[in-house]
Amino acid sequence: MQASISSPLPVAWYPALAVLTVAVGLMLTASFFIYEATVSTRSRSLAKELTTAAVASVFLGFWISFRSPRKWCF
Repeated sequence: MQASISSPLPVAWYPALAVLTVAVGLMLTASFFIYEATVSTRSRSLAKELTTAAVASVFLGFWISFRSPRKWCF
């Protein structure tokens, strides 16, 4: 007999987690754009730009995990 696979999080939390990850991703994206607009070209840090962009990308991409689990067909 096979063991069933279940989510480590309650399904009821999925909508809130989707909104949370999108909100964090959008805030990081906004901070990236503000940084680009306000800091002069000579004093910018490539490491800070790449880090902020990568973390924002992860949060904006991660929301798909919590979007609508009942509609997925695996």
